[in-house]
Formats: sequence, structure tokens, C-alpha cells
Amino acid sequence: MEIKKVLTKPENLKEPFKDASQLDFGRNFTDHMFSMEYLPGKEWTNAEIKPYQPLVLDPATMVLHYSQAVFEGQKAYLSPEGEILLFRPDENAKRINRSLVRMGMPTIPEDIYLQAECELLKIEKRWIPKQRGTSLYIRPVVLATERFLGAIVPSDRYLFYIILSPVGFFYKEGFNPVKLIAEEKYTRAASGGTGEAKTGGNYAGTIVACHKASQKGYS
Repeated sequence: MEIKKVLTKPENLKEPFKDASQLDFGRNFTDHMFSMEYLPGKEWTNAEIKPYQPLVLDPATMVLHYSQAVFEGQKAYLSPEGEILLFRPDENAKRINRSLVRMGMPTIPEDIYLQAECELLKIEKRWIPKQRGTSLYIRPVVLATERFLGAIVPSDRYLFYIILSPVGFFYKEGFNPVKLIAEEKYTRAASGGTGEAKTGGNYAGTIVACHKASQKGYS
């Protein structure tokens, strides 16, 4: 697959953080992103690596109303020799496709998924932190972009994009033990539901429980 590259001028690039271990998880992002569209009759097309930028969506875009979206999560590291390391990225490619099938969305050929991820990482290699407990978090997302108010049929067009975020520990405790609580009132998944898919709605349903647990001092 040919990926168009429109890169930020060197003088306009941001300076990577010297110590990513002090960063809040998922609040800082690199200079560039990958994007690709699924269009009627063309399937996946318009692959591009471009400067990180906001998305422009119509108010009636289906994902905003019916949550037809999936995502993945993965981390990149640097070896002592300066090589980019990923742990079984092919399994992430398989998992996002399982999620896409469950949500009635078009799958992404694994070779295209891996090529997009690797080419973006090569461009943003300088953002991969080296401190213990840090990494460059990879967030691929696919969302429905058709303008339509009606959840009778799946969207006929989609956006696939990848963004990167230098991160430290997910929990503030770092390598120390975390404090957990078993939720008894709220349920994330049910038989026949979408619990098997990494889709945003599954996580939205956990926010209230997580917030209440945090207020009680749990991780």
C-alpha cells in the first residue's frame, strides 16, 4: 500500500519530553498521525501520514449517535541498540478485526494495519522514551463517519487513524501494588452483548463505577 506523507517542517517539530515517566497517561501526543478512509465502492483508500490535527465531523456523524467505533492499544519500546520493539503486533491486528466484525464494520487487511503502524513509528521514533516504565503508546481507532440518523444499517464509510502518545505508568503507583475493588452493581459485559469487542461504549459504561472507586481511594 502506498502511504502519502505530508510531514511537519523540522523547525516546527515539538521537542520530545526528557522524562516521560512524569507524564500523565494519554495526555500528550507526537507530531504526526496516520489516517485512511473506507468509502463506498473504493474500500480502504487515501492512506496518509500527516501532522497531528483535530478531526472534522458532521453533527450527524453516526459514531456520535450510535457509538459504532473500535480501538486498539499497544506499546512501542526502544532496544539498547536503538531498534523499535513491538510485542506481537499481528495479534493486535487480529483483535481489532474481531472487534470490527462484532460491530458490523469493515475489517482492515493485517498487512495494511501493520504497515501503517510501522511507518508512523519510524517517523516518530525520537518520541519513544527510554526511562524505565515508559513507552510510546499506540492508539489505532476506526469510527463510522456516514452522516445519518438511524441505526438500522451500518455506516457506509469509516475513518481509520493512528495516534501516538509518550507515556509513563498507567497507575500513579508505578511498580508498587495497586488498590482494587470488585464492582457489584454495574456490569461491563453480558451474554450476547459487545463485551468481546474493544468498542468505546463498553468503556463509557464503566466510568461511573471507576469514578466512585477513585473517590474511595482505589486505583
